[in-house]
Amino acid sequence: MIIGTAGHIDHGKTALVKALTGVDTDRLKEEKARGITVDLGFAYLPGEAGTLGFVDVPGHERFVHTMLAGASGIDFALLVVAADDGVMPQTREHLAILDLIGLAGGLVALSKADLADADRRAVVTAEIRALLEGTGLAGAPILPVSTRTGENIEALKAMLRQVAAGTAARAASGAFRLAVDRSFSLSGAGTVVTGTVLSGRVALGDSVIVSPSGLAARVRSIHAQNRPATEGLAGQRCALNLAGDGVSKEAIIRGDLVLAPGLHAPTDRIDGRLRVLASEPKPLGTWFPARLHAGSTEVGARLVPLEGPLAPGASGLVQLVLDRPIAAAAGDRFVLRDVSAQRTIGGGFFSDLRAPARKRGTPERLAILQALAAPRPAEAFRALLDLPPYRVEPAAFARDQALGPAEAAALVAVGDVVTLDAQALSASRWAGFRDGVAGLLAAHHAEHPDQQGLGRERLRLQATPRLPGPAFRVALDRLVAEDVLVAEGSFLRLPGHELRLDPGDEAIWEQVAPALAGAARFRPPRTRDFAQALAIPEPQMRHLLKACARQGRIDQVAHDHFFLRATTLEMVGLAVDCGAQAPEGWFAVAAFRDRMDNGRKVAIQILDFFDRHGVTLRRGDLRRINPHRLDLFGPLPSRGGETFPVGRPDFKSGWGSETVPGGFDSHSLPPSSPPDDPA
Repeated sequence: MIIGTAGHIDHGKTALVKALTGVDTDRLKEEKARGITVDLGFAYLPGEAGTLGFVDVPGHERFVHTMLAGASGIDFALLVVAADDGVMPQTREHLAILDLIGLAGGLVALSKADLADADRRAVVTAEIRALLEGTGLAGAPILPVSTRTGENIEALKAMLRQVAAGTAARAASGAFRLAVDRSFSLSGAGTVVTGTVLSGRVALGDSVIVSPSGLAARVRSIHAQNRPATEGLAGQRCALNLAGDGVSKEAIIRGDLVLAPGLHAPTDRIDGRLRVLASEPKPLGTWFPARLHAGSTEVGARLVPLEGPLAPGASGLVQLVLDRPIAAAAGDRFVLRDVSAQRTIGGGFFSDLRAPARKRGTPERLAILQALAAPRPAEAFRALLDLPPYRVEPAAFARDQALGPAEAAALVAVGDVVTLDAQALSASRWAGFRDGVAGLLAAHHAEHPDQQGLGRERLRLQATPRLPGPAFRVALDRLVAEDVLVAEGSFLRLPGHELRLDPGDEAIWEQVAPALAGAARFRPPRTRDFAQALAIPEPQMRHLLKACARQGRIDQVAHDHFFLRATTLEMVGLAVDCGAQAPEGWFAVAAFRDRMDNGRKVAIQILDFFDRHGVTLRRGDLRRINPHRLDLFGPLPSRGGETFPVGRPDFKSGWGSETVPGGFDSHSLPPSSPPDDPA
């Protein structure tokens, strides 16, 4: 158990810790000379039930920021009030801070009891009880003690040990985090950092990250509760001997966190909940300047209330815009003080470390913050799945919540969560997504029966929830496997959808088709020729021909230049013949032009079309047949009972008769560049 002192200056905190442990925590020359504590001091009290760790904090108003650094991670408060002085300003402020950081365990030591008679003790005790009302320490025991006479020192030790024996150890299941409060060098050891382990565990040899700087280090040795150890656990004060490139006492400062590597993700914009102290003189408005204290960190901040100005004594959701990034975790407690360091304003806890700069006060955003305020991370995770955008990234959620591997895995291990790449959806939301996609495709088919389907990106932008690209691709793979939809190149359609033209377009096609066949099939009319011949606007003619291309009736070899699918297959056969007759299979444009009995320009357009689709592979001015893509436009016909040689299993690699991997077809957008030559 970690015990932290609190109280006004010169009320005997350091003397009381020395009486309990035998250790003088005033270690600095300045502290000895002035007789006051100016920095954090540490002492330990061994016992049968374990070692009690003490964090002694300064009581002077100028050092409240140091007191806040020491208050992070303590389990039990030892509030010290001098019997002769009674309650003083820093008594009140320290108590308010303990309450703001959520500390509920503690007792009050009525110090210097030898300087007060029974009546004075009774008056101060009543004053203390009134002060504790309404705080986490309400009803705490009040024990008169004297370091001079030894009154109740042993009784106080016994009480602390009894409390420690009944205090459950902090769970070490989370990811490792240690709040650094000291960094120094030891001769023969190197850099050592000390602090309280906020969560998780660390072992010898572990790799860690110092955040927010991102400095990588390795744990060489560990002292836990002032004793050599092989691991440090949540709730213990630990000293870590760190090694690594750039690791030095100057490179690691108070306020840094030593983390498990996966937690390193500093942030400078955080949403949370703030409770304003009733002593604040006026409401807090937008862009209110303050000093933020979280763990052992202190940083300048601007406050943005998300539900209107916060009145004294009120609480509400806020956004904190920081002067520099810090390391933190959702659920961490924080305290705000004014920029002049004269008073404590309020405190609360962090909800979201990735707060948006825009639309931060919308009802949808406030609902997310309410969900994140759930007492357990798993509850918050489930609540987020039911709120827009209806998806959560489990890895990022686990990182910001400082969850360990087992806790992170448990978020998605149940049957009502569906994972898609790095995203998670509830099972009901996935069912809605699946039905929504089918509905969008059905509506598109009804409105555009002549189109092959809906483009992938267009469908992604219309579907709810809107998934990131990688997650959407995984979702499509699942829907294809479930036979919900069919993927054809860059288009998606329902399984039963068939391309069809309306009666008017079908009638026009019946006039166009004969002109694309016959003796002129290798030099068919262009779009403008058909438009002029049939007295149809050229855009309408172009739209019709492209619709027929999507149906697989024709292929667009070049702009406004269409060939029947059967002609395309015949031209593939001619290219195969050219390859079969050429040395090592490499043929020139002239050979293909002569086989087609056509012009060079058209021959080049056709071969470029084959290049784009991978039917031919180009090297300079020569081309060869790619056996893997021969059936792209359909099976090659036989000639007098003899198939084309490239299609025979005994030709080259024997792969010529295989289908194209991945189902690529001529309806798809062509590749941006020809495939590499497999040879």
